[in-house]
Amino acid sequence: MKIYIETLGCPKNITDSESAAGILEKAGHTIIEDPASADVIMVNTCGFINDAKKESIDAILDLSVNKTEDKLLIVTGCLAQRYSKELYKEMPEVDIFMGVNDYQNLPQIIGEHEKGKRYKYDSSHTQNYLEIPEKKLLSVPYTAYLKIAEGCDNSCSYCVIPSIRGPYRSRRRDDIINEAKELVENGCKELVLVAQDVTAYGIDLYGGYVLPSLLEELCLIEGLKWIRLMYCYEDRISDALIDVIAKEEKICKYLDIPIQHCSDKLLTLMNRRSTKNSITNKIEKLRQVIPDIHIRTTIITGFPGETLLEFKELLDFVEKTKFDRLGVFHYSKEEGTPAAAMSGQVRERTKVKRKEDIMGLQRPISLELNQKKIGKIMEVLIEEQIEGENTFLGRTSYDAREIDNSIIFTSTISHRPGEFATVKITDAFDYDLTGEETIE
Repeated sequence: MKIYIETLGCPKNITDSESAAGILEKAGHTIIEDPASADVIMVNTCGFINDAKKESIDAILDLSVNKTEDKLLIVTGCLAQRYSKELYKEMPEVDIFMGVNDYQNLPQIIGEHEKGKRYKYDSSHTQNYLEIPEKKLLSVPYTAYLKIAEGCDNSCSYCVIPSIRGPYRSRRRDDIINEAKELVENGCKELVLVAQDVTAYGIDLYGGYVLPSLLEELCLIEGLKWIRLMYCYEDRISDALIDVIAKEEKICKYLDIPIQHCSDKLLTLMNRRSTKNSITNKIEKLRQVIPDIHIRTTIITGFPGETLLEFKELLDFVEKTKFDRLGVFHYSKEEGTPAAAMSGQVRERTKVKRKEDIMGLQRPISLELNQKKIGKIMEVLIEEQIEGENTFLGRTSYDAREIDNSIIFTSTISHRPGEFATVKITDAFDYDLTGEETIE
């Protein structure tokens, strides 16, 4: 059968879709890019916050226009895991609902489906990390997401992920290394390590936080250029981890640390282990030990109990800290979470306005930091050719794909996506750079 897969949400969902694609291809199916030509349309959904849920539902409805009595429409992922009963009732156009732990059963589920019937598979969490060796990259070959763990034990009061994904389960080190080597052999230049919390890696399997030693082993892989870390919790960024990032050339001097807020009052309500002081000290240490470190963070505005006082404290913190990369979410009230039952819920328009205020504050900070790069020589990973033969779009090691800044540069030689170029920065904007390749 010809199968089309649409993926919503975070990079961890992308790895699930790639596993599903690999399983299906091994079973003899073909993954295609045109839903209109597909025999099976699969939508891998996100159910993290309200905006993500709406996007997933819209995608299901949009793709359902391709549905005929001879085609299957399958909905999987976090939204299906969380709301399978409700979705089954409300979306009769969907033939099959399945959760986040059933991908290995896809060939059987598709093969045994009876025409005209609908099914809902209730997915239970596995005790250990479920290893799926089959994988088919669904995006570019030179950058790949490498999942090192599943689930989460952090129990942030606003988050539904533990109830969707289950408890934290680290992946065995040998399986991670083997997949990394295979990816590099197939042309991967950049590995992006992902999990709900990469800094917790190994605590359940090896009795300690062993991300630093895993990174050292990954750095030994020949042909691998960059290793990027996403979703690092501040309190688990150890001296050992900082030292490994500092000494290993292959590890991008880029760290994604979602702090969510700086107010001790709100961090406590969020059930976060960080404090304003610990966040400040950790950022100072990172910048001291790794002078060129670029720190990305995410912030939540309008969390229950956030008064104007706490919001002004957050504004002041962002202004003083000058994060290199910053994203903002306004608080999403998720049923079943402790935060949803808290007093002091903030009005929706206030939450959105505060988000806009933070981004408005960050914009000139980003411009200021980008302007400091003018005149510098930087290595750029090329992602596409634009505007004729000599203009290219890429990004530096300080920028994650489809998340952070881009750089547009000119060159007198031709390039293909996945190649690297040495570029002199000539101009800077709020979130992008321009330059020209330097040829020795």
